[in-house]
Amino acid sequence: MKKGLSLLLALALAVLALPALAEGTVNVLSWEGYVDEDTIQAFENETGIDVVWSPMDSIDDMLLKVTQSGGEGYDLILTSDYSLDILRQAGLLQELDKSLLPNYENLNPLYLNQYFDPDNQYVIPYVAGCPLIVYDPERVSFEITGYEDLWNESLTDSVACLEQYRVLIGVTLKTLGYSMNETDPDILAQAKEKLMPLYKNIRTFGDMEAYAAMQSGEASVGFLFTPFASLIMQEFPQYKLVYPKEGLGFGIDGFVLTAASQNAENAHAFLNYLMDAKVAAHDAEYQAYMCVNKAAEAELSDDYWTNPAYNPPEEMLKSAEYVMNIGDAESAYADIYAAFKLQ
Repeated sequence: MKKGLSLLLALALAVLALPALAEGTVNVLSWEGYVDEDTIQAFENETGIDVVWSPMDSIDDMLLKVTQSGGEGYDLILTSDYSLDILRQAGLLQELDKSLLPNYENLNPLYLNQYFDPDNQYVIPYVAGCPLIVYDPERVSFEITGYEDLWNESLTDSVACLEQYRVLIGVTLKTLGYSMNETDPDILAQAKEKLMPLYKNIRTFGDMEAYAAMQSGEASVGFLFTPFASLIMQEFPQYKLVYPKEGLGFGIDGFVLTAASQNAENAHAFLNYLMDAKVAAHDAEYQAYMCVNKAAEAELSDDYWTNPAYNPPEEMLKSAEYVMNIGDAESAYADIYAAFKLQ
């Protein structure tokens, strides 16, 4: 994902509305490495603000930590959409001050006014992605057009699959004509019955594991998140990528400002920096996700624009479906997946 080039100088020279040589820190809680170290270093050099990064193990771990502490000790949290919604509804966030965010206007309206922040008060979108199907047309004897094709009997022991039970059960529901977030027990029973036969087609589970199986040729079909689908298409441009006919799944990861933040001004400076067009383009390519910054589109490379994993049809994106917080019904999905994996 790294291009092998140091963009430190280019990032530092970006035109930014930032205070010179400010003091203090900004404390960020997220997955380790989710913002390029070059980007962080350039921000620190430009502003004098130190970015203190606290890595999180998982979203569940983050939610437990933040809800128990009230977010004390953290200024910004970078996490996935459904957990952003949980934090918002729990009253653990403070509203953004748009007067400190002149680069906010760079964001693509397509990724704003989402269910987790309907009035654009709390969330700065960072990257977006869709789970997609990629396959080798030389080794698959039919044209794959949707999720339903993953069950095809000719694909026995041939599919490399992401391991996220809400997504896998969600797309199973979509093959049945239902929402990815269905909670009706009778419909979930139908989804369980439908899902079970898929197991014989799965060669391997996991993000890196599925990517490696596609890369080595161990699997001929992959159901992968955007970064891994994009890498496969970059390495094997003769492969085909499928925007499933049943509709896209979708996700946005974004930043929020905690209600307990002690460094809100510094946090806004960091967010504004990340929304600069050059910085946003670099980070989208570095992370191998879809870019949510409209102004950054002119800065993206030709390789980025020609990779179909980053460029689903806009009409499909408008109707794409999030995995959402479904409360207690989550346990039913976990039970279905446990039974599926125990076959």
